[in-house]
Amino acid sequence: MPMEPMKLTSVAALWSEYSTTSLPAAPSESPTSAEWEVVRTVIPPYIFILCLIGLLFNGFVLAVFVAQRDRLTVAEIYLGNLALADFTLLCGLPFWAINILNGYNWPYGDTLCKLVNSIIIINFYTSIYTMVMISVDRYLALVQTMKARWLRRTRYAKVACLFLWILGVLLSTPTMIHRKVKFLEDYEITSCVLDYSHDISWKFAHQILMNIVGFALPVLIIVFSSGNIINALAQRRQSVITLLDTLCDFQVLDESLWFHTLDIGGQYFRRKVIAIYRRRRHHHRGSDQTTYQRSVVSTYINRADQIKPVVIFNK
Repeated sequence: MPMEPMKLTSVAALWSEYSTTSLPAAPSESPTSAEWEVVRTVIPPYIFILCLIGLLFNGFVLAVFVAQRDRLTVAEIYLGNLALADFTLLCGLPFWAINILNGYNWPYGDTLCKLVNSIIIINFYTSIYTMVMISVDRYLALVQTMKARWLRRTRYAKVACLFLWILGVLLSTPTMIHRKVKFLEDYEITSCVLDYSHDISWKFAHQILMNIVGFALPVLIIVFSSGNIINALAQRRQSVITLLDTLCDFQVLDESLWFHTLDIGGQYFRRKVIAIYRRRRHHHRGSDQTTYQRSVVSTYINRADQIKPVVIFNK
């Protein structure tokens, strides 16, 4: 038992040295054995539950899209690609859960060490750039409606998704090269680590690549697309209002009609619902002809000058 804190502290140092992520504790602090025991107790079950739910739901989404593959829209193709990327990520996470349960000893060999971690990086780039493509597609649909209509074809969307996967594989090359299973004598564990010991410049280049290509560039594109979409929608609303104001100025439209224009749809459907409710409620009080007359009267917004007399001949 006295050796347990020392071993766990060594794992903390190992993590900070070979991983691109940081521990919750400061570099000068070492997690206690109780804290690491919580990690080993909570994280693996959480990963397993997350993977099970995620595989079921993403698998269902993919099955629906595959069944309807001939009728998919551009947006649905991108959403299916996003579900596929998440599905592949969830296939790799259980390996890391077992690694945590095994005391951070990687038991699966060098090939799976490279493959599993490459899948995580591929998912990282494919997911973020699929969301970029969704944002760009909305930009083309709402801002460049006529000019870029030819770009919004399902064939181009499929080609774009294929290109994103190729890009993800290329950008995961540093992980494929530098991830390896290495026995660390100081810590007495065999771990799957990013080994930059031969050239520290690779570590710096990898971090720059992930921060610029994996974060800054996608965020800029999404912000640009979203900003232009909001601006275009605001201009369209203002254009409609300006048109109605102009028609009112030339007395083409009545001002009171313009005032209630945006509420016409709600009033119409509200009256239709009331008419249907009254027709069902009073069905036993009159014949089908009188019920029909009541629905016609309510549809014409209760204007007496628009109600036509109806003569019913009883045989």
